[in-house]
Amino acid sequence: MILVKEFEFDAAHNLINYKGKCEKLHGHTYKLVVKLKGRKDNEDMIYDFVDLKKLVKENILVEFDHGYINDFIEQPTAENIAEYIWNKLEKLIERENVNLHEIEVWETKNSGIIYNGEY
Repeated sequence: MILVKEFEFDAAHNLINYKGKCEKLHGHTYKLVVKLKGRKDNEDMIYDFVDLKKLVKENILVEFDHGYINDFIEQPTAENIAEYIWNKLEKLIERENVNLHEIEVWETKNSGIIYNGEY
């Protein structure tokens, strides 16, 4: 089974190694989609939605929301943001019955990246 939880945050960034309009400071309302893969536990859940919301809020959103992403990711492309979030969440989510399956980072409603830990 795959559990899905969506989040939203507003943040600013600029792409320093890019020639184009995105090299200038600008912001997005990002959508983050976290997907966990696993089997039901003794409560018949893969992972409690409330627990996942708290974990993402305390470990990801607190850093990103209304922040300047360049403060902690040098070149904050959607790809690098996805990798950064994956690396933080993977170790926090892993349990006997579940692991992080995939994340999506959407800069706009029609432009995003899907990452599953592979290059």
